[in-house]
Amino acid sequence: MGLSWQGPLWIAAVWLVAACVAFPIFVVLSHVFAPKGEVWSHLAETVLTEYVANSVLIALGVGCGVLLLGVPTAWLVTLCRFPGRRWFDWALLLPMAMPAYVIAYTYTGLLDYAGPVQSFLREILDAPGGLRWLPDIRSLPGAIIMLVLVLYPYVYLLARAAFLEQSACVLEVSRTLGCSPWRSFWRVALPLARPALVSGVALALMEALNDFGTVDYFGVQTLATGIYRVWRGMGDPVAASQIAALLLLLVFLLLGLERWSRGRRSFAHSTNRYRPLPRFRLKGSRAGIAIAVCALPVLLGFILPAAVLLSWAVANADMWQFDRFGALVRNSFLMAGFAACLAVAIAAILAYALRLRPSVPTRAAVRIAGFGYAIPGPVLAIGILLPFAAIDHMLNAWSQAGFGIGVGLVFSGTLFALTFAYLVRFMTVSLNVVEASLGKVTPSMDHAARSLGRSPFGTLTSVHLPIMKGSLLTAAIVVFVDVLKELPATLVLRPFNFDTLAVVTYNLASDERLAEAAGPALAIVAVGILPVYLMARASAVARPGRDARVGTEAMGSTSWRSARVGAE
Repeated sequence: MGLSWQGPLWIAAVWLVAACVAFPIFVVLSHVFAPKGEVWSHLAETVLTEYVANSVLIALGVGCGVLLLGVPTAWLVTLCRFPGRRWFDWALLLPMAMPAYVIAYTYTGLLDYAGPVQSFLREILDAPGGLRWLPDIRSLPGAIIMLVLVLYPYVYLLARAAFLEQSACVLEVSRTLGCSPWRSFWRVALPLARPALVSGVALALMEALNDFGTVDYFGVQTLATGIYRVWRGMGDPVAASQIAALLLLLVFLLLGLERWSRGRRSFAHSTNRYRPLPRFRLKGSRAGIAIAVCALPVLLGFILPAAVLLSWAVANADMWQFDRFGALVRNSFLMAGFAACLAVAIAAILAYALRLRPSVPTRAAVRIAGFGYAIPGPVLAIGILLPFAAIDHMLNAWSQAGFGIGVGLVFSGTLFALTFAYLVRFMTVSLNVVEASLGKVTPSMDHAARSLGRSPFGTLTSVHLPIMKGSLLTAAIVVFVDVLKELPATLVLRPFNFDTLAVVTYNLASDERLAEAAGPALAIVAVGILPVYLMARASAVARPGRDARVGTEAMGSTSWRSARVGAE
């Protein structure tokens, strides 16, 4: 039951935030019906089909790849016993700290013609003319592989949580009916984990469709790169917004398929009593295969790229231009820290307003406010820049007519627009963590505080926030790292002569200055390890029944990942 106080100011704040999140979506979708210009006709005749086809192929390839890497590794570390299992349990999350565009730059430096791998092979094979039989890393399959290596942890994390929550009795019954461990996995555990797997794949696909740095560097034409090139290269905001609408519709289709796949099916446990899961001991060659299966994603997705970046950074420390590097760190950390604090504060207001009045309209507004993560960065940038630029033009026209002076850029191309984009994009992350944490506070605490004369705001600040401080810190850290890695929206919306670590890494790599890009890229990776560590620590005790208090905290800490796809 909700609390009796209606809180009109809190509800108004919820609808204001929901309107701000929905506004860029409506701006982009409104251009679907705009008259098609010459640029759009040219795109439709030349590259638009390639944009759509490559985006769909990337989605299909990444979807299959993250399932092939995420599900077997989750099964092995959850229900098998082999040497190194405890280490792989958390190490398989490490590639999540590696942005896709960073790993793309690293493998290009390793595998291109002048890289150490081809140079070594030419020397030992005595082929000075080149190795034309080697596949080119800068290709559509190469982009898919890079994305799979850093996105499979989404499926691994949710699949592992799903396997941990399954009943030991069900698995044992399948064994008594003659199922081998492999058949038990295929016929029992995998179908029960289907909702989590679908959510993980949907989340990975949204990240893949949002990617700009990897596909642009590899020369793969997608809808994300098309938006940026039409906007910057052809100077046609209408055509760019129409491509953005196509990408947004593709994301909506993805979310619709995720919802449809679940249908009316439900998966629940018939008991609250949990016993330790049966672990299958692997020996000999089977243990070796399990070690190889778990070690390969960690090696290729984190250890090897991080080692290469570190070696480049140490060998070319004089290329970093330390003064500029310090300014980049300052810009990136200030923007990420400010956005994280705002996101957590707004998320607390939204979650508390829903607690005060859990009506259908309020719940719908909160869900809309948490939908921003589904909006790809390029789409969000167009949806923000178009109306802000129009407002700036009106302000300048009014200022020129009334005072004879121009006010310049007030909204578009400013830190305000960039911060707004970060908040819309990553509000979902903080909202789901805060909402899950607030749900653990019993309503009796609210009633007790109100009976002692506390206002709703006083109850929030003196009762809820102290209890939730751990979850608030976790939410802030995750938003901080996500903002630090964000590239597409930052490229379009950042002010003139304002660069971040992600932007400079992209610019240096685009100029083939990979050694100079190693320093900023390594800084992004190093900061990204922190939330991965927090998730690994929480997921280590995620089995219900093992420790009620710790297990609940662990499940709450991982819920923000699954809830990003709009599962609630």
